Amino acid sequence: MYHAVSSAPGDATRALSVTPEAFGEQMALIADLGLTPVRTADLAAHWRSGRPLPARPVLITFDDGYEGVHRHALPVLAKHGFAATLFVTTGWLRGPHDNGEALDTMLDWDQVRELAAADVEIGGHSHTHPQLDQLPDDVLRRELIWCKEIVSDRLGTVPASFAYPYGYSSRRVREAVRETGYAQALAVGNGLARRRQGPYALRRVTVRRATGIEEFQRLVEGRAITRTFARDLALTKGYAMVRRVRQVRRKAIRSRV
Repeated sequence: MYHAVSSAPGDATRALSVTPEAFGEQMALIADLGLTPVRTADLAAHWRSGRPLPARPVLITFDDGYEGVHRHALPVLAKHGFAATLFVTTGWLRGPHDNGEALDTMLDWDQVRELAAADVEIGGHSHTHPQLDQLPDDVLRRELIWCKEIVSDRLGTVPASFAYPYGYSSRRVREAVRETGYAQALAVGNGLARRRQGPYALRRVTVRRATGIEEFQRLVEGRAITRTFARDLALTKGYAMVRRVRQVRRKAIRSRV
């Protein structure tokens, strides 16, 4: 799971960005290891129907829609002939739906179309990037539907895959994503994607600015992931409890109004 690819990211995206040089080195390693990147929809189709996949598939995904995905990542992906998936926050992309809340320089729709033409699957990532599990039902569905309709309108194809902003979801959110028409969805979880997770809770591992090439190799080979992300996993479990308490309180307040 990547976010920004940039030499000079903004403060808000720095920790979850990678330099263009690091991204190039990481993609070269994937090629050297004999892994074959596939799109999210292709992996899900394999698990559903048995559609063939290469022997050592790997997902390369980008969240949000930062401009460096086109400027820096696309040439590297094209060089290796790699597929990837980009999950766009439609209200952050430059163009008619821009709400001015983006954290850094974003893609415009012409760039998104060029990515789509270069074997990059375009998926949804909500419209305004909220914590979906904290939203009331009507706002949650609006976030999902707006995103899907805008991507469909701008690209002429319906997005099949979704990624949860911040990686947060719940059974209610996952059901809403499925009912909106997305065929599969990715969380974070910092673990390998497994069929048993189900199509709406597939895990990914986070690639950061501090991820060195040796650590990256361990991640793509599935080694020492739990140890690498031990602190993150502990914080995630704790924060999940906090979010559940907040949601219960909000429901109680709304029921009294």
